[in-house]
Amino acid sequence: MQTLPLEQQITFKGSAEGLRLLLPPVTPWEEVMQQLQQRLDAGERLWSGGVRVTLECQDRLVDAPQLEQIAQLLATQQLTLLKVITTRRQTAVAAAVAGLSVDQEAAKESPKSAWFEPLYLQQTVRSGVKVSHPGTVIVVGDVNPGAEILAHGDILVWGKLRGLAHAGVAGNERALIFSLHLAPTQLRIAEYLARAPEGPSPDLPEVAYVREESIHIALAVDLRAAQGQRRKSL
Repeated sequence: MQTLPLEQQITFKGSAEGLRLLLPPVTPWEEVMQQLQQRLDAGERLWSGGVRVTLECQDRLVDAPQLEQIAQLLATQQLTLLKVITTRRQTAVAAAVAGLSVDQEAAKESPKSAWFEPLYLQQTVRSGVKVSHPGTVIVVGDVNPGAEILAHGDILVWGKLRGLAHAGVAGNERALIFSLHLAPTQLRIAEYLARAPEGPSPDLPEVAYVREESIHIALAVDLRAAQGQRRKSL
């Protein structure tokens, strides 16, 4: 049987978080699945039952049915797919919809100043899911306690934000965090950190922003005025 070049083969690597499964960039999908099935059937013992798997797709486009195929094959060996690393926005959306943690990285050839399209998620982000994106993240749904959203740009939640939100992760102090109902476990903008204020939050859209080296919150309708007069300081 002909041996494929290494760049056309799937690769398993151990990591501190469990296992990393690296997909080849251009090998046909049917071949990828055959390789994965063969590696699992061969009984390689880089793992034991219950190990978590991070799928590294890089620039390869992987859709929801393909992610499900991989998850089902891994499950036959008691391996659990929990996270996807990709440079493709479509793959990131598919992974998030499937309830997986997502780390969308910038492509290697992308300059640091490159503009990235927002990551748009029309769903609730469940506890245990972590979403990371090099641009702005827009969630039409809730962000539950135990969920994390990390964005180099802004974070907009058209629902309840009750998890952790970190905007401007690369140091952008002008980033904003907006939610229809802001009740987070923790807020971060650039290097600044805050927890939700004590007491009930108003049932009105609010925006978190940085001013005078701390995070402030204003009603969304009062944001411009809040640049000169804060509603509350965290």
